[in-house]
Amino acid sequence: MHSPVPHPKHKPISLAEFKQRRRPLRNINVELREKRSRLNRLALWITSHVGTMGFFLIIFAWTVLWLGWNLLAPDRLKFDPPMGFIFWLFLSNLIQILLMPLIMVGQNLLGQHAEARAEHDLEINIKAEQEIEVILHHLEHQNGILISMLQKLGVDVHELMESVKG
Repeated sequence: MHSPVPHPKHKPISLAEFKQRRRPLRNINVELREKRSRLNRLALWITSHVGTMGFFLIIFAWTVLWLGWNLLAPDRLKFDPPMGFIFWLFLSNLIQILLMPLIMVGQNLLGQHAEARAEHDLEINIKAEQEIEVILHHLEHQNGILISMLQKLGVDVHELMESVKG
């Protein structure tokens, strides 16, 4: 007769014990949203709206209208002399100078949010791994109990396993 299959050393923890040990899940998106200052919310709003086709079309239409008007309108109605377009260049540069750091701030905030979400995903994966480990421990324990029961009934477990494989 073959040697008995080893029985797990200790009883696995109960589901209630496991639930008591684990920390509650948290919504990282809500946490980060609540921590944002008004200026950070403004930077994110600008970043999300400036980076759209709608904003591009507004700037494009503004440019076409501005340049078209100052090229084709009667001389007395022109407000920015053609070929120089000094005022248009000034406003365009002003928009760029103001938007550039705001977009960078917004991108930094979005990057921090992505990093926090990735860290939270890692925490969830670790929790899932721990839960799987507990389940495997329970299965191992139950397997040991079943093998002990079969041995008490006089069934050769190794012979039984070989017949199942074949």
